[in-house]
Amino acid sequence: MSTPAHPSDSTPSRRSGRPLGVAAIGYAFMGKAHSNAWRNVASFFDVPAFEQKVLVGRDATAVAEAAAAYGWAESATDWPAVIERDDIDIVDICAPGWMHAEIAIAALEAGKHVLVEKPLANTLAEAELMTAAAAKARARGVQSMIGFNYRRVPALALARELIAEGRLGTVRHVRAAYLQDWLADAQAPMTWRLRKETAGSGALGDIASHAIDQVLFLLGDQVSEVSGRLHTFVDRRPGTSGPAGGLEEVTVDDAAWATLSLTSGAVASVEVSRVATGRKNSLQIEVYGEKGSLLFDLENLNELGFLDATAPAREQGFRRILVNEPEHPYLEAWWPQGHIIGWEHTFTHQVRDFLLAVRDGTQPSPSFEEGLNVQYVLDAVEESAANKSTLTVVRH
Repeated sequence: MSTPAHPSDSTPSRRSGRPLGVAAIGYAFMGKAHSNAWRNVASFFDVPAFEQKVLVGRDATAVAEAAAAYGWAESATDWPAVIERDDIDIVDICAPGWMHAEIAIAALEAGKHVLVEKPLANTLAEAELMTAAAAKARARGVQSMIGFNYRRVPALALARELIAEGRLGTVRHVRAAYLQDWLADAQAPMTWRLRKETAGSGALGDIASHAIDQVLFLLGDQVSEVSGRLHTFVDRRPGTSGPAGGLEEVTVDDAAWATLSLTSGAVASVEVSRVATGRKNSLQIEVYGEKGSLLFDLENLNELGFLDATAPAREQGFRRILVNEPEHPYLEAWWPQGHIIGWEHTFTHQVRDFLLAVRDGTQPSPSFEEGLNVQYVLDAVEESAANKSTLTVVRH
């Protein structure tokens, strides 16, 4: 009897027996974070053999310097040519959101596995096209995943396990607040993240996407109804083009608020801001159930607060779980108990999970479909804010 083909046997690397070839597109903030993960993942996890083949960017000199620093064998400026190369099997998209759809669809059609940073795209229409391309490619054994890296924080992965095990009973409401202050100074200069044509939205797409994904991830739920508000506190900033000292109009939001009704009956409040003075990168999540509650703050990412409301009242109170035991998600690969890990490890865990899915021919999570679900909610928040209305979220 013949042995069934491995789901990924059609890829060039499987046919030749060579390591998977990886190309990353984008070398700035996210490009550096992803590169760090590719450089380190095999040192801690048992993953398929791969090679950091090429780092792609628009500035030839800058991307060459980044490639040398980040462990890539070479650099390039022509991403379509890189995608067509026979020695490239995985494309990791770390470019700004306005480029996601074009690159991802081209890579999937070329038979490359795709990892793309969140949010999936700048517009709902682009996200839908990407998801359709991913579904079509999946039928050929080509995998795709969106990079919501906070799913790979061990404490949040543990929180999901506790909720799924029923330790909180029926979840009634969730509070998610993602607060930063890098735009609190009104003199902070314009960047591509403050222009709608390149960023799509402001705090909404940038960090509310993370908060909303966490609500859906932790509860295994869907959003049915949305009420939202957006606000821009600083509407003009020092420009990066034009006359010296000139001001440019900010065309995206500085902060966003949303109330989400979930299909389970739970209600979630989401608050995000990039002008929350004193908050550097604080993703705070509170989950309240009939039998207990959970507390998390990204600025203390190795800790999870847990209250067991089934204990006698005289013994109740939040207890601190230091999530550093080998029994906790992902921690078996790292350091001895009590030796904390950091923000960058979430990207290493992400690459590990993606590589295992490629090896096994299984759909990694979060899928493009899951990213599209978040995009529907973001779109509904924006429309609700514009119309001052409550909207039903319709998923096609």
